[in-house]
Amino acid sequence: MERNERITVGIVGLGLIGGSLAKAYRKEGHCVLGYDADPTVTGFAKLSGIISEELTPEGSKVCDLILVAVYPAAAVKYIEENGKYFSPDTLVIDCCGTKTSVCDPAFRAAEKYGFTFVGGHPMAGTHNSGIKFSSEDMFKGAPMALVPPSFNDIELLEKVKRLLDPAGFGSYSVCTAEEHDRKIAFTSQLAHIVSGAYIKSPTAEFHKGLSAGSYRDMTRVAWLNPDMWTELFLDNGENLTFELDELIDNLKNYRDAIAEGDRENLRRLLDEGRRRKERVDGNDKNQS
Repeated sequence: MERNERITVGIVGLGLIGGSLAKAYRKEGHCVLGYDADPTVTGFAKLSGIISEELTPEGSKVCDLILVAVYPAAAVKYIEENGKYFSPDTLVIDCCGTKTSVCDPAFRAAEKYGFTFVGGHPMAGTHNSGIKFSSEDMFKGAPMALVPPSFNDIELLEKVKRLLDPAGFGSYSVCTAEEHDRKIAFTSQLAHIVSGAYIKSPTAEFHKGLSAGSYRDMTRVAWLNPDMWTELFLDNGENLTFELDELIDNLKNYRDAIAEGDRENLRRLLDEGRRRKERVDGNDKNQS
């Protein structure tokens, strides 16, 4: 979009993600309409200048872009109940961490009411939640996953990138909802479960003075929003169960080698992991 082109953005859900998006668009001079299920949050956002006005069903007609930043079930409910108010020119993008459970009904609603829907997943956040922790720079350089209704509509993808430009995403990945959920089970959801399980060791109470980077890396995402992640894990249960089964099998191999004092097997397992990391990520230090 041109630097001086002003758009109207509607944001549903003014928590960490929605609040950060609102601040990013306001910083770039755009009109931001916002709505949160908690009216005190909406009021705070307006009073503090994070949004221009409250987003109402009727008001959504003037939006060039609507970003739905709530939990998956709530996102589907909002889109299905308010789709009749959306303009045919309005682009609607959700920001949920799972895609199949959202995109399937949202695409149907878009077809029914005549607006355009694209699935989205901004790959950024913190362990904190709520609008008070939101930041206008949250998405600077971050990846954004997109699930369009058609992979051949280059014009639509260019429109999506143009309208999302004020958020500052560094890259875009286009995929199917199923591909997204299969991969995210490994790259994100499994890591949160492992972190939460790891910190439950009784030794965690006495680790201070003998921990450094490895401990911090392993436990960082254990500090999470349990309500949100419960819904995401159950939404993606089949993919996540597969990854957990694979991990449990691999952990048992390490456990048995150590318990049996099998030096040769243990070294082989460790070397396999090292070589696997090298093959998958190469020398890119930023991969995680």
